[in-house]
Amino acid sequence: MAKQTIVVFGATGKQGGSVVQSLLKDPKTAEKFHVKAVTRDVNKDSAKALASLGAEVVSADLDKPETLAPVIKGAYGVFLVTNFLEKLNAAPEIVQGKAAADVCKAEGVQHLVWSSLLNITELTKGKLSNVHHFDSKAEVEQYIRDLGIPATFFLAGYFMSNLPGMSIRDFGGGNWGLGLPTPADAPIPLFDAEHDTGKFVKGIFLNRDKLLGERVYGATDYYTPAQIIDEFKQVYPKVADRTAYNELPGDMYKGFLAGAGLPESFQTEMLENHQLFSVAGYFGGADLKGSHAIVEEPLTTWKQYIQDHPAFAEAK
Repeated sequence: MAKQTIVVFGATGKQGGSVVQSLLKDPKTAEKFHVKAVTRDVNKDSAKALASLGAEVVSADLDKPETLAPVIKGAYGVFLVTNFLEKLNAAPEIVQGKAAADVCKAEGVQHLVWSSLLNITELTKGKLSNVHHFDSKAEVEQYIRDLGIPATFFLAGYFMSNLPGMSIRDFGGGNWGLGLPTPADAPIPLFDAEHDTGKFVKGIFLNRDKLLGERVYGATDYYTPAQIIDEFKQVYPKVADRTAYNELPGDMYKGFLAGAGLPESFQTEMLENHQLFSVAGYFGGADLKGSHAIVEEPLTTWKQYIQDHPAFAEAK
């Protein structure tokens, strides 16, 4: 029986790379699916690493719609993700996502998995109206639904990689801490994108019929900032008595981002992104049990993620 082709965009990034690896490292899915790994530069080392796993590495650019049909043609499934941080602008994501969706529709793709997020302006009734990288993905999700493409929507949680060395760090004199503009008891859906995206997406492709039109929420669990810092202390007891969580005023948080050279629009976007946890919930309060039910492998816990993390070398 011929293998079904799965086209994976963003194949050298965290989400796409995880999908390629999960599909090819599992003998069951490696036998079932032929994986096309899409990247702009097929000659970079990360692309060659995917080829060594058995992926067919192909070149396309979401900014060049004419390059999309040749790689999607004949595909059974597509994993589609866009990268807001590349341009710090959500508008190009909308254009990219809709262009790729049009090609999926034209080529008769049987299962599109779109890396989506909720519309935060709608969810919060306008209270948080600047979380554009959420709203843009939600707009593309609705476009896909309106086109009638057989699709499932994967919503990635808050990346664990956002915390080490940035939000959690030595603030001077060996005093460690986590600082966010978020209440200490707000639920944050932590997610190891690099290792766990593929676990969810593989489950989506293997459970197509029951997941068409559904949302799958990618996170290990909901952790509060207080829990995040408490588990950090457990893993790094040497600095436990000099480690604390600090809820930052919005202006102070934006000031840190300004000091890193980030534009004011992005500062506001990230502030509202972190206010979302307590205002309406990152996933709008969605339960994770149904999403976990399709995952066959253990998900990465926060403790596992930070164990021996290079950003915390001085805390050992």
